Amino acid sequence: MTKLAVGAILAIALAATSSIRVLPPGAVYIDSLQYNVVGANYTKWRNSSLIGFNPTNSAPPFIQVFDPSFLDVTGPSATIREIASNLGFAFAHEAPIYVPDLNLVFFASNDGGALGYSGWYNNSVVSMINMTEVDMALASTPGNVNIQVQTLNLPDNVQMVNGGTGPYKGDLLFVTSGRALLPPSVVRVNPSPPYNTTVILDNFLGRQFNSLNDIKILPGTDIMFFTDPAYGWLNGFRPEPMLPSQVYRFDPSTGQVRVVADQFVHPNGIAFTPNGKTAFITDTGIFGGFLGTNQTFPATIYQFDVDPTTQSFMNRRVFAYSDSGAPDGIQLDTKGNVYAGCGDGINVWNGEGTLIGKFYLNSTTAELMFTKSGLVILEETAMYVTNIQARGMTLATW
Repeated sequence: MTKLAVGAILAIALAATSSIRVLPPGAVYIDSLQYNVVGANYTKWRNSSLIGFNPTNSAPPFIQVFDPSFLDVTGPSATIREIASNLGFAFAHEAPIYVPDLNLVFFASNDGGALGYSGWYNNSVVSMINMTEVDMALASTPGNVNIQVQTLNLPDNVQMVNGGTGPYKGDLLFVTSGRALLPPSVVRVNPSPPYNTTVILDNFLGRQFNSLNDIKILPGTDIMFFTDPAYGWLNGFRPEPMLPSQVYRFDPSTGQVRVVADQFVHPNGIAFTPNGKTAFITDTGIFGGFLGTNQTFPATIYQFDVDPTTQSFMNRRVFAYSDSGAPDGIQLDTKGNVYAGCGDGINVWNGEGTLIGKFYLNSTTAELMFTKSGLVILEETAMYVTNIQARGMTLATW
């Protein structure tokens, strides 16, 4: 099918919707009907999930549109621009927290993985980037920029930060994976110098967690929910796990900690809908650290109902499966669309689990965060921002 024909199909599809939009600059429309049958002689079979689906051979980064509704997410002028880079260091891995009052994004380097330079004997690094500086730099040039990130000097009780949310009562709320015999923990960090820290949890009734991965606050409450896979052990910086890989609920007002969901391979990212009635957990079971990659294991987002009384997770079902890599960090916008960092960039599904678009980078992208400037994307050795019109749900708790 010619590009002209594809464009005609898109025009018809857009005309059939209630809100007519135009493709952002450089965006590509993927007509699913065109690829439902490719035939035995197809030359672009993807035998590895680490290879992204890019049938148009477009040069990344670019925006892939799988459904016209994705244009309500992007708006007509969205682009993807690099805002920071360090090719020799995976400085931008996970735990993004945006503090609107300071216009800062905080994040952590890779813990135990490639180019992270952390392990049994070395901690990961928490840094921040000033989005005001980013905005000024982007306004001065049509191309990419490289803003200097600032490293936080945190105490030794903060080891291997991997997840974060907030602001939580004015603080950054991180979960750490722990390092060697130092326990994983939930920790509050003041976002202003000297970055005072307070560990608020580091055990389950006297047992160390495996390696905490991600955390969210249940909307409308102070109650924390976090995931605990075995990646510390699998990546060589924690002892062998002594607990199942599961999801916990922690009420800081009573100190009570309990399990609310299990039966995962590697529970990873966590998110809630704005009304707190539905939870999402990503399972990156496909990635097994030193055990290798098993493409038959989950690369899946599971959806749950949150019990209104006990807040346990009920009625587990598959929400989406990632065609590239595995869904890692997960966030929602105000319209209920679900965003996850995957093997080819940021994938976006609508509330029904239909893939509607991608911010395609052709590389593993673990996390993302909504800011006033747009969607910030963490891509290990680089950071990007895309000036979309969608806005993220509120994560702040006061």
